[in-house]
Amino acid sequence: MGSLKWLYPGLKVKRWLLLAVLGFFLLVSGLAVALGVTLLGSAERSVRWLIDHTLGFWGPPILSGMLVAAAGLVMMLFGLEQLTRSVLHVLWPRDKSPWEVFYRRRLLEGGPRIVAIGGGTGLGVLLRGLKNYTRNLTAVVTVADDGGSSGRLRAELDIPPPGDVRNCLVALADTEVLMEELFNYRFRKGEGLAGHSLGNLLLAAMTDMAGDFVKAVSELGRVLAVGGRVLPSTLSRVTLGAEREDGTLVWGESRIPVPGQRIKRVFLHPADCRPPEEAVEAIEHADAIVIGPGSLYTSVLPNLLVRGLAEALRRTRAPVFYISNVMTQPGETEGYTVADHLRAIQAHCGPGIIDCVIAHSGPVSWAARRRYREKGAQPVAVDAAAVAKLGVELRKAWLIDETHVVRHHPDRLARVIMEEIYKRRAWKSPGRFYFMLRKKLDGPSVHARE
Repeated sequence: MGSLKWLYPGLKVKRWLLLAVLGFFLLVSGLAVALGVTLLGSAERSVRWLIDHTLGFWGPPILSGMLVAAAGLVMMLFGLEQLTRSVLHVLWPRDKSPWEVFYRRRLLEGGPRIVAIGGGTGLGVLLRGLKNYTRNLTAVVTVADDGGSSGRLRAELDIPPPGDVRNCLVALADTEVLMEELFNYRFRKGEGLAGHSLGNLLLAAMTDMAGDFVKAVSELGRVLAVGGRVLPSTLSRVTLGAEREDGTLVWGESRIPVPGQRIKRVFLHPADCRPPEEAVEAIEHADAIVIGPGSLYTSVLPNLLVRGLAEALRRTRAPVFYISNVMTQPGETEGYTVADHLRAIQAHCGPGIIDCVIAHSGPVSWAARRRYREKGAQPVAVDAAAVAKLGVELRKAWLIDETHVVRHHPDRLARVIMEEIYKRRAWKSPGRFYFMLRKKLDGPSVHARE
């Protein structure tokens, strides 16, 4: 009976469907009269009688038939247009055109399979750009966070910290802006509620209902119409530790960055934590893998230290890109260059993982440099010769977006990554046509290459 509900009155479907059918009938009948052939039998004879008694004064049947055919064509096209509008008005989000929805649901499904690895706000920025080029995205997110709302939920409910996962879900969401604001809403009052974001609480509730964190993330992704997948780098309850250059050990991701105290290495406890099978499979079948941007020691390396992920990256045939940070981070990468970031990754995971590093090339405004200098940060220097000695290709481009902070511009970064994927022929799909067309319309990206 459910399939018959379209017959109910008031749906604004049947009237336009009937108009389209009537238009098609007049189109065929008019052409038949104009050409002097018989296609529809008695129905067509009725149309001939109608033409003779109403339009006969226009002259020969060929002219009258063409007028009826033209009228039928107009009716059919108008009916189909209104029928389409009536259906899509219900299905597409109110803030998007139907063609945008069609593009995202069809053309982007043929985009490259990209795995993005990281955490924090940097990974969200990357995903916001890449989702405009493909829906085949898998975000592998760190779960070492132990501060703020995520840390409290982790300690109280014994679940992976949901904060970075929530950020990635919102970044990949194909839904109304209000829904994104709702998931990111942070309570300011209330005993036990203050400091928590609604998205974190929903993830915690979904985990309790589903009994599985990965399934909970998947279900919440369906609510947000996420164009991809979000996976934790491990389901084990891990603690991030660090050894500073003076030999002291620090436990807890939120306690590691201390300005003026350089980090020698970071590690996970337990060290034998394993990634979800879905994450390893995504890396194995990827067309490209992107690591970063994000805090080197507290967002990027905690993922690569999960036993099995670094090995999967070394085995994959897909190009692996590392997105270098634009600014140094006090307590983590003070004074670091691009090559220093790569050396830290190689020291923890061994060589042969990163194929290409993408770095910002160009000045940072004087005002931004002054603000960051007061906090002990500065632009990350691009030392091309040192990068080359590490056996890593360097791609320089204008990538930043300066507002109150200096960070990567989502679309600029995504375009450079897509150009690199295209150049390496790592992705063969009709969806590439759209990327080239969009690049042509938007104009060339501002970049240099070494």
